[in-house]
Amino acid sequence: MARFGCLGLRGGHDAFRGWRHDALSLLPRGGLMPARRDGYLPLRDYALLGDCHGAALVGRDGAVDWFCPGRFDAQPVCWALLDATKGATFRIAPTEAYDSARAYLDGTNILCTTFTTPEGRVTVTDFLPVHGAPDGPDPFVDLDAKGWLVRVVEASDSPCELSVIFDPGDCAFDPGAEPVAEMRLFQPDAPSATRVASTVRLAAGERRAFILAPASAETQKPLEQAERLLQETTEFWRGWSEQSRYRGPYRAAVQRSALALKALTYAPTGAIVAAPTTSLPEDIGGERNWDYRYSWLRDSAFVLQALGGLGYDAEAGRYCEFLGSCHVQTVPKLHVLYGIEAESTTGERCLDHLDGYAGSRPVRVGNAAIDQAQLDIYGEVADWALAYRALGGPIDETLHAMLEHIADHVVSNWDKPDQGIWEMRGAPRHYVHGKAMAWVALDRAIRLLGEREPWAQARREIFEALRAHSEDGDGGGFRQTFADGGMDAALLLLPMLDLPLPDDALDQTVRGVERALRCGDYVLRYDLENTDDGLAGDEGAFLICSFWLVDALLCTGRADEARALFESLLEKANDVGLYAEEIDPDSHTFLGNFPQAFTHLALINSAINLDLYETCGPDALRGSHADRIMRTISQADPQTDGKPSGPRTRDVAAGPDE
Repeated sequence: MARFGCLGLRGGHDAFRGWRHDALSLLPRGGLMPARRDGYLPLRDYALLGDCHGAALVGRDGAVDWFCPGRFDAQPVCWALLDATKGATFRIAPTEAYDSARAYLDGTNILCTTFTTPEGRVTVTDFLPVHGAPDGPDPFVDLDAKGWLVRVVEASDSPCELSVIFDPGDCAFDPGAEPVAEMRLFQPDAPSATRVASTVRLAAGERRAFILAPASAETQKPLEQAERLLQETTEFWRGWSEQSRYRGPYRAAVQRSALALKALTYAPTGAIVAAPTTSLPEDIGGERNWDYRYSWLRDSAFVLQALGGLGYDAEAGRYCEFLGSCHVQTVPKLHVLYGIEAESTTGERCLDHLDGYAGSRPVRVGNAAIDQAQLDIYGEVADWALAYRALGGPIDETLHAMLEHIADHVVSNWDKPDQGIWEMRGAPRHYVHGKAMAWVALDRAIRLLGEREPWAQARREIFEALRAHSEDGDGGGFRQTFADGGMDAALLLLPMLDLPLPDDALDQTVRGVERALRCGDYVLRYDLENTDDGLAGDEGAFLICSFWLVDALLCTGRADEARALFESLLEKANDVGLYAEEIDPDSHTFLGNFPQAFTHLALINSAINLDLYETCGPDALRGSHADRIMRTISQADPQTDGKPSGPRTRDVAAGPDE
């Protein structure tokens, strides 16, 4: 039965405020558990729902505070995450005080939250429906998704009273963007509505379904339809999970990270977003708030390498098509990021009418980093191409042309300053990591396409420049840039790049990063006090950097420390195994966009590297990402003896592998 039923409102903001007052009276008596502060949940209290098109975040209190249906960068239907006062939300929770516990159904991105009240228990199962397209060649990359949010509630062995609130907010999220289609809540025993505040009494064992969908949706029998969609969605996610060839330790954490990464792929084009959210702050109350709902070449290359290490290759094939669409728009160079439909412009605007998460302004849509010069992206794309080829992917005409353009661009631009991997908004500089990745770009192009003298010559010049700018010119450690003595967590990647650097130089570099940037289990990106990144305020520790440290410790002979750090980092995930971009080293508060592809792909890579080290010895970590991926795959294949191919030793000017 409904206390208020479905409210149709007239009378403008006064009527809205009266409606919201009535709706708030339906919230649990005795207080929300977990409690919100000024209307905001901690970021670690959210879980991800995805359908490889759009995404939603569900809080531990049953509130969907973020939902972009159909595509990640769409106008959100639910957005109280970025303005608790004005923002839209969809909440289902008991009317009585409760405790909540939640978990994903095994092998899926389907979330089950169980609320326990003095009356009994009720479970809410949340998901975004998705399944393989019936006419698609691959049921795990050719997908159909409705853009609906489905919530199935079930009382256990006693009756339970729930509050159901769908509040579409009192203003548009982005007045300057194309309006979203009207969304309605389809519910049992009541007409669909654009605004709902009701109480529902469930009998013991009763199930009901609530579907948030476009007004044009055909949902005459919500529960019957929800049950069918739940079965299809479960089969899709479990079928995809079963394709993994990873048999190493930490399998649950690896699988959860892989599922998060898959959810961040945009099936229509193959694009991969950095995160499904915008403007979650790196510093509560600060300005370091960015829109990550786009496809960064660097992040995508890293994601595909991580998935490749688990045996997934179909995503790489689809991404290759996306990359080709991007490349033709910006030949001969590449942008740092592209829109999920391969758009070469995104703009960057501030939505000044929104409060931002916990008062963190501005809220941004679009990302101005698209116009930056970042030398390292060419190396990351070429490094991924080598892994793609190793996994059997073709170097077709499009990819061949792109690799040629990459190598030629690096030859002409490697000695110019840039903004670096961390997208500094200050003056361009000569970043060591960027120079190393320029070397990687040429090295991988030579391996894939054959040696060409301009490429080989530039590769030699870059290597000599790196040696000259190590701390003592030969065997010393590296610093952030050619010009100063600051440190950079990106230097932790050097041992994994197959650069023929002395072991002492790599060891000293890793220890230098630890001395300057390590805070217990965490690693800062760089020293904010001594680095002009063009921004005010502070930031947390980047979680990807902690996993990079795991890999660097392994590569420099400190395996026990690496394993201990990795296992400690596993404990830093939230209750459903997800991570944000950053974490506060003191309070362990999640910061930045959530969940973050960077963090989850790095977890997978570290687990793979730990397993390789344990089973095959330290030499198994030598070489390129492609080498390690193939050793991992062969190890998982029962028809091989699991032996690594061994380290590759070659001169810096060596040509392609025979």
